[in-house]
Amino acid sequence: MTEIISHQAENIPLKCLVVDDEPMAREGMADLISKVDFLYLTGTCASAMEAKTFMDKIAIDVIFLDINMPYLSGLDFLESLEESPLIVLTTAYPQYALDGYRFQVVDYLLKPIAFKRFYQAALNAQQTFRLHELAKKEGTTKKQSVLYVKQGDAYQRIVWEDILYIEGMQNYVKIHFPQETKVILQTITSLEEMLPKDDFFRVHKSYLVNVNHIDSIEGGRIFIGKRELPISRHRKNDLLNTVVFKSLLNKNK
Repeated sequence: MTEIISHQAENIPLKCLVVDDEPMAREGMADLISKVDFLYLTGTCASAMEAKTFMDKIAIDVIFLDINMPYLSGLDFLESLEESPLIVLTTAYPQYALDGYRFQVVDYLLKPIAFKRFYQAALNAQQTFRLHELAKKEGTTKKQSVLYVKQGDAYQRIVWEDILYIEGMQNYVKIHFPQETKVILQTITSLEEMLPKDDFFRVHKSYLVNVNHIDSIEGGRIFIGKRELPISRHRKNDLLNTVVFKSLLNKNK
C-alpha cells in the first residue's frame, strides 16, 4: 500500500564546496551556484587535499568535484572519505563517467557546463538532501521498510520490501513492484544510497535489484519471477560472493 505525504521543505540553502584545480572552472562554478537560490557557496578549493582540510572545519552538504586533478584525483579523494556529502562530479573527459558509478554520486556534469544542465543537477542534489532529511525525521534505520520518493509536489511513502527492482533511465527511474511500476524523477544512484545495502545490489549500471526477490542467476542473467535482467560481468562475482554464497553458508550453520 502507498501513501502520499505532502511536504513543505524548509528554505535552507545547501552548503556547497567547489573543488577544481583550474581557477576559471572554480569561478564558473561559483557563478552558476550564485544563480540558484537554494545553493550557498561556502568556499572553493584548488585540490583534494585542500578540500579535506576545509571539510574538517566546515560541514558541507554538496561538493561539486572535478575528477581530473593532479596528485589526488577526485575519485581517489572520494575513496579516502569514510563519509561524504552529496557529490556532483564535474569533468571535461566523458570517459570518466563510468568510473562515477562506483560511487554514490548525485549527478555527473560534463564541461563546459550549461546553466540548464547545472540546474538539473542542483535539483537532483536538493531532492536527495530532502529525502535524507525526511528519513531522519521518520526515524528510519537500515532495516526499517520506509522509503520516500518524490512525485509532483508530494513525497510518496513506499515500502522498499515490495520493490522487485529499479531500472535507471538517465534522470528518471522505473520502480518495479509485483503489480505495478512507478516512474519518478530521481537518479538510480541517489535511490541506491537510500536503500539498505544488504538487500539491494547494483547488478548493472541501469539495474538495482532487491536480492530477496531473485529466483535464479543463470549465465549473465538474473530472473525475478518472469522478468529477466542483465548482470554486468564484473558484478556477477560480487553478487555471488556477497549474496548467494553468504546465504548458503548461513543456511548450513
